[in-house]
Amino acid sequence: MVKKKTQVVIHRRKREQKTNYKKRLALLKSKKNRLVIKIFNKHVLAQLIKYDPKGDIVIGSAYSKELGKLSWDQSLSNTSAAYLTGLLLSQKVKEEEAVLDTGLQRVSKGGKIYACLKGCVDGGLIVPHSEEVLPAENRVKGEHVASYAALTKNKKQFSKLKNTKKIVENFEKTKKNILSKGGK
Repeated sequence: MVKKKTQVVIHRRKREQKTNYKKRLALLKSKKNRLVIKIFNKHVLAQLIKYDPKGDIVIGSAYSKELGKLSWDQSLSNTSAAYLTGLLLSQKVKEEEAVLDTGLQRVSKGGKIYACLKGCVDGGLIVPHSEEVLPAENRVKGEHVASYAALTKNKKQFSKLKNTKKIVENFEKTKKNILSKGGK
């Protein structure tokens, strides 16, 4: 008689590559809130999440679409928008302590995820991190985009950006609005 191997069914979210359970368990053992940052093609989402056995509880969230109400008229998915979204979240939740949870996203030094983290930290959120991974101040403000747009001959590349010369001024104005309104 032939014996068949027992088939082990993997969790659905692991099969769909949506959750890394080992990483999640390590974060939950810290008993701190999780700062979840998701970078989409056109938007940035930052959330502060608290673990509960019945299901995670979202303490506060900020979405880059909210920046339009605060005078931001540039791209909603660039490094500057990521920083401002993190700053907006930190103003909503005030001084909380959290651990960065990137999930299955790949992170790179000075990238958008770390720009959002920098915004959270600058706004008062307490998140352990290394200063080496945070982007430079000129990248956060968008100076690199403005200087490259001025040098390039291909204007079609920047056709969707509104007035690249004023991106730094717009950044400062939006940052001031976020800090004055307190995330409301």
